[in-house]
Amino acid sequence: MWLHTSCDLTFDITIPTPFILMLRPRSGAQQWIAREEYMLEPSVPVFEFTDNYGNLCQRLVAPPGIFSVHTAADVMTTDYVDQAQGAPFVEVQNLPDSVLSYLLPSRYCESDHFCDMATSITAGQLPGYDQVKAIDSWLRSTIRYESGSSDIPVSAVEVNARQSGVCRDLSHLGIALCRSLSIPARLVVGYLYGLEPMDLHAWFEAYIAGRWYTFDATQAELKGGYVAIGYGRDAADVAVYNQFGPPVYPIGQNILVQFIEKQNT
Repeated sequence: MWLHTSCDLTFDITIPTPFILMLRPRSGAQQWIAREEYMLEPSVPVFEFTDNYGNLCQRLVAPPGIFSVHTAADVMTTDYVDQAQGAPFVEVQNLPDSVLSYLLPSRYCESDHFCDMATSITAGQLPGYDQVKAIDSWLRSTIRYESGSSDIPVSAVEVNARQSGVCRDLSHLGIALCRSLSIPARLVVGYLYGLEPMDLHAWFEAYIAGRWYTFDATQAELKGGYVAIGYGRDAADVAVYNQFGPPVYPIGQNILVQFIEKQNT
């Protein structure tokens, strides 16, 4: 399917403030970026780089006053999310080097705390996809999804204690449970067509049978319409913006995802 995505952020800046933005989706196996817009008001010099996880990031210094960021893209993405019941576990010694960091505990995914829980949740499941599917089902039925209830990242340990959280929080717990079983897992931030209420979204991917598969415990069923912006170990790696100096928060934010009937070329 073809989707049009857009993100508008507005800040009130008091002193010159360095930013690192992560707002440009990349083309890959699951999505193709056909057209992009990226506008800053007022216009300032921008330097782009690729971070350790392959994400496109932009460095800039925002001047005092009202500062706005507008990004938009026309994206061809998959109509359906691939599922693979029975897909096998990949032994650690056979994993690609680039995947190994997604096995380790990280700031918000303390996987070393969850071995017994993960073993219990996945009891009787075939190693690999079926284990992650069991984790995803457990999250959906056990942890309350409360959209918009928090703007601050919460770790897997705290989510498990609270038994509730936003999309990012459920993903942190799912990632920690996967990693405790030696299944690489990573956080993804982006857009989801049809999300209610509309906002930026987070889900997780697990590496099984030689590729990444999508899991999202906030949705009743997996469907197409995902557009990834950033990948990382947890929320510390995939913030759509980081600013440095006195704290700055958006005074305006608007996220839009629209279906495009026909893509013009």
